[in-house]
Amino acid sequence: MSGKPPRAILWDNDGVLVDTEPIFYQVTSEALADYGVTLSEELYVDLSLRRGRSLFDLVAERGVGRDEIARSKQERNARYLERLREGVPLLEGVRQSIETLSGKLPMAVVTSSYREHFYAIHRPHGLLGHFEFVLTNGDYPLHKPNPDPYRIAAERLGLDPAECLVVEDSERGLQAAVSAGMRCLVIPRGFTRGGDFASAHRVLETVAEVPAILAGLVAGCV
Repeated sequence: MSGKPPRAILWDNDGVLVDTEPIFYQVTSEALADYGVTLSEELYVDLSLRRGRSLFDLVAERGVGRDEIARSKQERNARYLERLREGVPLLEGVRQSIETLSGKLPMAVVTSSYREHFYAIHRPHGLLGHFEFVLTNGDYPLHKPNPDPYRIAAERLGLDPAECLVVEDSERGLQAAVSAGMRCLVIPRGFTRGGDFASAHRVLETVAEVPAILAGLVAGCV
């Protein structure tokens, strides 16, 4: 992969900026339980965070029709939105890192979340003005681990993918970034700890490390 200095940074959202995965897991588990499906944490990690599959595939495998699944997804998404509107704090180090990097190079968010969910989380935090744009579910043809989301982000920035640095927390996100030709910093937490991140540029403990790593890459030191 090219050693070009980064000219933009692309942030994942869930698990990187905010810790929403436990909430999403809970409301999805409740939805699947209506069909007799038990969603273990291991299955959640494998299907969703590693392979990027819809968890409602487990319902479809039981013969439930497409219309019924669509209705159940809508109800799940509505319950998830209600939970998000109760407030989701930024993860430690996020505000400081975003504000430190703001103005130094373009930044964007590339997330699998629906737009309504993303803005319900972030409007109260006052950080949206630091991003050039946000790509959400529906803004690209195929989801992570496909590289489409990150390729489209690079195109919108007018940059070579090798000039974009990605911050992710999951295996599917890492695969999407690397397949798009980008370097990726991974910050495992919660469900994603223990994943295979061998292709990451660096594996970090916290978002607070990102500004220093970026500065080193720009200077050609790391």
